[in-house]
Amino acid sequence: MNFKSRNIVSIWDFTKDEVEFILDSAEEMVPIARGEETNTALSGKILATLFYEPSTRTRFSFESAMKRLGGSTVGFADPSGTSFKKGETLADTIKMVDAYSDVIVLRHPQEGSARLAAEFSSKPVINAGDGAGQHPTQTLLDLFTIRQAKGKIEGNKIVFVGDLKYGRTVHSLAYALSMFGPELNFVAPETLQMPKEVVEHVTACDTKVCSGNKLEDFINDADVVYVTRIQKERFPDEAEYQKVAHIYQIKNTLLQNVKDDLIIMHPLPRVDEIAPEVDKTPHARYFEQAFNGIPVRMALLKLVLGVS
Repeated sequence: MNFKSRNIVSIWDFTKDEVEFILDSAEEMVPIARGEETNTALSGKILATLFYEPSTRTRFSFESAMKRLGGSTVGFADPSGTSFKKGETLADTIKMVDAYSDVIVLRHPQEGSARLAAEFSSKPVINAGDGAGQHPTQTLLDLFTIRQAKGKIEGNKIVFVGDLKYGRTVHSLAYALSMFGPELNFVAPETLQMPKEVVEHVTACDTKVCSGNKLEDFINDADVVYVTRIQKERFPDEAEYQKVAHIYQIKNTLLQNVKDDLIIMHPLPRVDEIAPEVDKTPHARYFEQAFNGIPVRMALLKLVLGVS
């Protein structure tokens, strides 16, 4: 498959075969990501990381991925120190960075920003999250984590819980999972339920969908529980946030009757939705999930740069 110079903007841009090819490629990157093997395939290549929103895992893992492959990085983690503060448009910033790098990673608060950036760049643009839109590389590492833990993606019962309205990670992941045929359960307060368009899309793909607001009704039969933070920064009204803050909290008492091989995932950062005591259980996979960002992003960087 030829991914050279391809933009990675939305999970919709991939077929199931392409997703599986990326996951297979990521599997080959794991020893390099762990530092057990050395690979300098991207020596001489430059990655530009443009983060208009805060990030820890996504930015660090992209930079680690590039450096593990012998490349280098430029960019910023805070736009306040750039010409953005002087009024420079995103389009002009992209045109400028296009001349300084070989591939661009962009996180931006405005939905559609990555698609816009791709129009102004001759180099591949990778979407690292655009507002409440999509986060395709997070989706790929989530799929990779499920496949590693369960042996396959197909046939699992997956429960999404938390902020499903504003959570771009769950939007992208639900779309991607609909390619594989698992059962999806959406657990959230009515005001934070999965957007109608997402539900309609996955249902149209013959995916079985159930919705509710009590995690206790779903967790004992689940194969995967995907937890999301209630995102205070996405709420236009502080009072609305306070109504749903701290509504879901996973503690060991909630896990007494779950399947032995249940895995709990979280895109992180967490606040109080997963108690630290859960970290020591065999169900916790969120830190492994965070690590998986490195091999997955290594694979993507090699593919879009056309390096074998």
